[in-house]
Amino acid sequence: MSVVNTERSQVARRDPTAWKLASMPDGLDLASAELFCRQVAAAHYENFTVATRLVPADMRQDLANVYTFARWSDDLADESDGDATDVLKAWRSGLDDCFAGDPKHPVFVALSRTVECHKLPIEPFADLIDAFIQDQTVDRYDSREQLLDYCRRSANPVGRIVLCLANCRAMDQFELSDSICTGLQLVNFWQDVRRDHLAGRIYLPAEDMQRHGVSETMLESPTASPEFIALLTEEVAWAEACFDKGQSLVKTAPSVLRPAIRLFLEGGRGVAKAIRRTGFDTLAKRPTLPRSTKLRLAGQAAV
Repeated sequence: MSVVNTERSQVARRDPTAWKLASMPDGLDLASAELFCRQVAAAHYENFTVATRLVPADMRQDLANVYTFARWSDDLADESDGDATDVLKAWRSGLDDCFAGDPKHPVFVALSRTVECHKLPIEPFADLIDAFIQDQTVDRYDSREQLLDYCRRSANPVGRIVLCLANCRAMDQFELSDSICTGLQLVNFWQDVRRDHLAGRIYLPAEDMQRHGVSETMLESPTASPEFIALLTEEVAWAEACFDKGQSLVKTAPSVLRPAIRLFLEGGRGVAKAIRRTGFDTLAKRPTLPRSTKLRLAGQAAV
């Protein structure tokens, strides 16, 4: 087996699901559904646990409900055999039932309470599912405009939902949030160029690759070429510009959200700095933030 094929096999096994679809509550009672959401959120995402400590206690269940919806949607997209489009479309129908007051799945039972209490719109939730459906057939992006359209549905809805949980629905705040969420999505793409390529996906816009003379086969190299380094330098700057554009949300968002927003914003910038420290060679090694840095950022965000 070649090195590339071995790596592809390892990528396919990464991030194993800590819970199985059959482990959901048997019934549809709210208490069991919300407990399940708290357990899923705590088991899957360290940053979620840290971030929820920066928001009031009465928001944490709602955040867990929203996170579990997004995570479940993601797992349906990733774990179904073959094309998951039909499964995701059925999940989309379940979302309609949830917003109609007739949830038929424990995740939607928990989410329906959040939706009702905060009068949340269906659009951002539907956008997330639509992005997962797009993932089933689209694995290349010709232009930055196409990639931004994907981010509009795959990343930006989360920030808008969280703002709504704090009763903030101002369009200028949404736009600032969109910039931060897009930046986070982009920096994650640049962090994972090799991993995504091994999984059959390339998020680097084709027009940018062509301008820098980077071919798809060059992404299989164990180390980055000068052309790739120049390309990623430009892409990281793009992500950082998004962070700068959304910076003022830290001061203008509802006060209960500001520490968490600061944490994610500085975390994204931290990943960008980690990429820079590798010399923009994310083909040789995936840059990450050490736990000590995450804890330091959390402490700074809480101040």
